[in-house]
Formats: sequence, C-alpha cells, structure tokens
Amino acid sequence: MIRRRPAILSLLAILSILWPLSFARADQPFQRFLPLLVDLAGWQGEKPDGMSMQMSGAAMTTATRNYERGPAQAHASVVIGQAAEGALAPIQTGLNIQTTEGHMVTETMRGMPVLKTFNTKDKSGTLMVSLGNAAMFSFAYEGITEAEALALAEKFDWKAIQAAAQAK
Repeated sequence: MIRRRPAILSLLAILSILWPLSFARADQPFQRFLPLLVDLAGWQGEKPDGMSMQMSGAAMTTATRNYERGPAQAHASVVIGQAAEGALAPIQTGLNIQTTEGHMVTETMRGMPVLKTFNTKDKSGTLMVSLGNAAMFSFAYEGITEAEALALAEKFDWKAIQAAAQAK
C-alpha cells in the first residue's frame, strides 16, 4: 500500500496539470466560422480569428478575416449576439438614404436582407447581411468600387454561414 501512494500522488499531480488544458483545447463557438472566411483570389488574407464571450444574460461570438491588395483593404466578419441585433436594426426599418456623397440602402440579395453603405469620396463601404435576428455577415471595404466589393462579398457562402450561426 505504501508503494502505491507515490504512484497515486504522481497520477493526481499529472491530472491536476492536464485538467485545465483539456478545457482550453475545447472548440470555441467562433471556430465553426473560420473555414467559411475564404481566400479571395488576388488578395492577401490574414489568418482568420475569432472570439466567443459569455456574461450573465448575454453572449457574443465574432469571427473575422482581413484582406489586403495594395492599398485596398477588405474585412469579412461574422457577428452573433446583441451587437448583431443592434447593427441589423436599419435593415428591419427599411432604411434608404441617397446623397451625392454616398448611400445606405436596404434590399434583398440572394434571398437575404442586406444593408449596403458606400462613401463615394473614400471608395469605402460595408455590406451587412442579416443571417437571423441576432446574426450577421459583414464585408467592409476601402479603396475599391462598390461593384467589386459586392462581387467579393458574394464569394462567401452566406447560407453556410447562416447554418453555422444557427447551430448550437
């Protein structure tokens, strides 16, 4: 019995060290979106990254990937939670503003409600796609035309992102 005690203590010591690591390796909710933030031909894409956070009564998940092509930049992101709810409010109200400097227009693309913003002077804007009440895909860009940005945003599989957002 005395010989077993050091072995048991050693085993307990090893388990106490490895136990927290097992939780650190568990898949985080944002990880299901990372493969959906695809490479864009002609663009240098950074490694996709994300974050999942839970607080009392609130949860938020984000996944992002940044792209560069010379001075032009693009940023793809998925946001789940209350932040997405707030950002999607203009889509639900049917906001449409057009000026000489740009526009904010709600419409439907690929059967999904979207908000398109564009600033003419900076050649910048954002496409926000509603994936549900508290989920959105966003494609922000700078230094390219709106038509090129929309074509790039359509390279992402919005339906797959939506399905991943609804998965628990």
